[in-house]
Amino acid sequence: MKRNTKVSTAVIRRLPRYYRQLSELQEAGTVRISSSALGKSMGLTASQIRQDLFCFGEFGQQGYGYKVDSLKEEIGEILGISRGHTLVVLGTGNLGRAIIQNFRFSSNGFQLLAAFDVNPGVVGSEIAGVPVYHADGLERFLAARPVDVGVLTVPIAAAQQMGDRLANAGVKGIWNFTNYEITCPSPDVVVESVHFSDSLLTLSYLISQREESELQEDKT
Repeated sequence: MKRNTKVSTAVIRRLPRYYRQLSELQEAGTVRISSSALGKSMGLTASQIRQDLFCFGEFGQQGYGYKVDSLKEEIGEILGISRGHTLVVLGTGNLGRAIIQNFRFSSNGFQLLAAFDVNPGVVGSEIAGVPVYHADGLERFLAARPVDVGVLTVPIAAAQQMGDRLANAGVKGIWNFTNYEITCPSPDVVVESVHFSDSLLTLSYLISQREESELQEDKT
């Protein structure tokens, strides 16, 4: 499969949507789908679908469409789902606990190995079968068993320090839920920050635009 290393961020961020949509189609028993039908189900144009996929090689056949299972497998390979990535969670407060209990890491190709906290009330326990260790032992754990990704759900005041510790201990990526933009000491570590406020404010904008549009229509 031909790969284009210069792929835009916008295309990369659409890949998980493709994978999720194809998974749903597969579960529904859909065997084959056209770019037009796939685009319609995702709110994209057929041209956009074809352009995005062309960044990674030749998929589908003209007049035939895409085989759902094959395309899902190819996109999963591009996303690295089959590589057996591992991760740990730092912080087992409300958010950290919810992520551990509810997020389907295995369905996305990740194995959750452990969680870390400083609260003596949770250290030494398990959350959904995941052992919780004291944060003081983070480096020792990572030295014994290298981990790909650290999930940060610690308080903002501890975000940068824990991010530094993860990077210095050799993780390849940090999934940051702290609502704080950490700076990484190593250029080899990728940081993906999740800001719930950004998503909520985007929703606020879209609602406001619709309300203004409806108000203009009422005036006319």
